[in-house]
Formats: sequence, C-alpha cells, structure tokens
Amino acid sequence: MVLSIAILLGGLVTAFVLHAIWQWRRLSHVPGPFIAGFSKLWVFWEAIQLRLPAAYEEVGKQYGSLVRVGPNELLTDDPDILRKMMAPRSPYTRGPWYEAFRVDPSRDNVLTLRDDHAHNALRAKILPGYSGKENLSMEGSIETQIAKLIELIETKYLSTKHEYRPMDWGVKAQYFTLDVIGDLAWGQPMGFLEQDDDVFDYIKIAMTSIPAMMVVSTYPLLAKLLQSRFLRTLLPKETDKIGFGALIGIANRVTAARFKPDAPDHHDMLGSFIRHGLNEEAAAAETLVQIIAGSDTSASTIRAVTLYILSNPRVYQKLQAEIDEAIALAKISSPIKDAEGRQLPYLQGVIKEGLRMMPPASGVFFKEVPPEGDTIDGKFIPGGTQVGSNIMAIHRSKRIYGQDAEIYRPERWLEAEGEQLARMNSTVDLIFHSGRFQCPGKGVAWMEFNKIFVELLRRFDFSLVNPAKAAHIRNAGVWIIEDFWVRVSRRNEERSGCM
Repeated sequence: MVLSIAILLGGLVTAFVLHAIWQWRRLSHVPGPFIAGFSKLWVFWEAIQLRLPAAYEEVGKQYGSLVRVGPNELLTDDPDILRKMMAPRSPYTRGPWYEAFRVDPSRDNVLTLRDDHAHNALRAKILPGYSGKENLSMEGSIETQIAKLIELIETKYLSTKHEYRPMDWGVKAQYFTLDVIGDLAWGQPMGFLEQDDDVFDYIKIAMTSIPAMMVVSTYPLLAKLLQSRFLRTLLPKETDKIGFGALIGIANRVTAARFKPDAPDHHDMLGSFIRHGLNEEAAAAETLVQIIAGSDTSASTIRAVTLYILSNPRVYQKLQAEIDEAIALAKISSPIKDAEGRQLPYLQGVIKEGLRMMPPASGVFFKEVPPEGDTIDGKFIPGGTQVGSNIMAIHRSKRIYGQDAEIYRPERWLEAEGEQLARMNSTVDLIFHSGRFQCPGKGVAWMEFNKIFVELLRRFDFSLVNPAKAAHIRNAGVWIIEDFWVRVSRRNEERSGCM
C-alpha cells in the first residue's frame, strides 16, 4: 500500500515537472522573468501588492516589446499588434482573464462574454443606447449632475478667508460619475450627490472588491471556482443591502418593472436595450455593468486629470486662461456643450495627457492566439497563448509620445503634427480599446470630461490641502485615488492664480 502511494506520488510529481518543462519550452524564445516561465507566483505577488501595471512596464523596459509574464502569458507594447488582435475580423478571441470580472457571477455581460458570435450580437443590440440618437437626454443628464455637484460644493465645501471647508475630491468625483451613469442607465440617479454620502457603502466595498478581482484574474481557474454554484453564496447577490449586491438588486428591480405589460417606453439606455431585443436577464446585466465599469473608470480619469492640474500651476493657468478666453469670445455656452469642449485644444491636451499617464482601465485584457498561431515581434507564438496589453509601457512610449513621455505635458498635443499626431491620437484611443472590443461608453466618458473641468474651473479655484502628499494612490486595474483633499474657493472672491 505504502509502495503504491509512493509510486502514485512519484508519478504525479514527474508529470508536474514534465508539464512545467514543456510549458516553459513552448514560449522559451520570449524573454521575461525566469520564474514567470514556470509559475504565476511572480504575477500573483505583484498583484497582491497592487503594482501590476508598473511591474509590467518595468519588465517591458528590461526585456523588450514582447515579454513573457506567465507560463502561457505574454504582453506587448506594440499598438499595431493590439489593433490587429481587436480588429473586426481578427481570429483572436477573449481569454479566460475576462471571466474574473463578472460582477454578477450568475451571468455574463458585454465586458466578460468570450463567445465571439454572442458578443458581436450583444454589442449590436446595446450600442444604440450609448448614442445620443436614441438617448436624447444624454447631454442634459450629465449637465444636471454637474449642476448638482456645483450646488454641493457651494453649499458645503466653499472655503473663504475666514472659513476652511476641505473636500475629498476623490470621493466627490465618484459620487458624480455614479449619479451620471445611474441617470443615463435607468433614468434616475442613485442619490450620491443629493445625500452627499456613499450610498450602499458602494465606494468602500468597491475599493476592496476590485483589487480582489485583479488578484483572482491572475488565476482564471480560481475565478471559475469562486463563481461555481458551491461557492457563489460568498459573492455579491441581489439580497445584499450594501455594495455590488445592492446594485444587482436595484438593476433587477428596475429592469423587472420595465418588462411589465403596461410599462411605458423610456428614452434612456435601459429603454434602448429593451427596444433592441434584450431579454430581462440580459438587460439587467448590461445596466449593472454600466454602473460599475462606467463610474469607476470615469471617476479615475477625473481624479487623475485634476491631480495633474493641481500639481502643475503652469497647466492650471493655461487651461483656465483658455476657458476664460472662450467665455469672453462667446465660444462656449453655459453649461458648455460637448461639441464646444472638443474645440478647446488645450483642454483636449490636458485630458489626453491624464488618460495616457494614468489609463483608467489598466488591466492586461488577454486575447487568445488562434489555433494556427501567429508571428509577433518576429517570433512565432503558438495557438492558445494569452497575449495582453502592457498598457503603461504603451502610453509612456518615447517613440510615440516623445523623449519626455514620462512627464505630464499637455503641450505635446498642440505641438505634434501630421503623422506623429495621428499616431499619438490612435494610440491614446486604445485606452478605450478598438474594433469589436471598443468600449461602448467611450462617447459618454468624453462628454463628461469635456464638460466637468470647464464648469468647475470657470467658477472655482482649487488648491491641494497637502501638496507633499496630495493623495493615496494605488492601482488595482483601475487607479484608486483616496484621501485627495482640496480647498475650493469662489474665483470672484479669491484669485490665487493657481490651483
């Protein structure tokens, strides 16, 4: 008996070692950290420290454009390769990495669906809801929430020479994006701005749940186990009173009401989804992912852009001067329109620099090499290999953005011309992905960005409460920027000249 067990264990160890050697040899021609060729311990360690994007950038600098970061995982910093993988007729498909990001473990959505045919059919049904053609109140809804944010600041957070009322902009920025996407998704904001409170403890729980998702994504089999019917009770569910579960419950209830026989038609995103053929379960899943993915990524960019403005008085002065001039020449309305914001060149540079310096969704988004394999960076890559985006390396590339690519300098977008500018624009657009994987909410996000900075800077002056430690910053697939305290004053009362 003992001998049989020893033989069995010896066989298992031998099989494990042979499999590890075979796996290493399969991609041994691609450089990377040695341990990454045999195990995911390296990537797991970096994930739990919340520094994966930075670690990927570092190994890219050390090993080159195509780098091995796991036994079957590669990263590229070549934008052309990424566009090729995401092209409409590309044979590449989404990898198992995506499955870790199911907010509701019982169902997929447009961001996690891996089957190409099902994904393309779903995108065709939801895209009209993200356009202003069907959702005519989209711009007005964003303006309404900006007005509520301004009212909140004026009511509770304006400082004067005699009174000091600091504001945590990291929190308030997400209150704004949550209420915007709630209003757009199902026609009613969730009350974050009105209550000036973290409704359902959403932000508190999201800031712990999203890092956990990123760690789990390094082991897709672990995600499958957690989402199985045996362990699903440990994950968010619609009966929860707080966090993601509370939002699942709201999405299910709102959607169910829309599917009642006497329910009126609504001109919001959910109404569009229903008109274009989504059933109740799919419609609920899509509205849910809108709330979570749309609010976190937009808030991340708003925080990042603001932080860079606050840290660069020169940028602040030039941006505010551009806004003041546009007002004086009647080039912008009150509130500013999306189309008008797109015509302010320095504003566009400010936003694009924030996007590339701190890409809001900075995961790897692994795609699977087709069965016949492919040649990448001059190397043959066998089918089934997972190839992802080295996002920080891409958006701080000196060959694309110039020798000073690692610093925040909006002027580069005004100085660049012709082919260089086109390449910069097409690369920063990859933040929203491309082809059949382009983010449906790209237009909504840009509409928020083109409005919020102008509406705030035309009214207020901002300054950092603690310039030496402006905020607590981590990265867990999205940038987590906490304790971001600012002082806000009315421009007409205090003209400090810098944020």
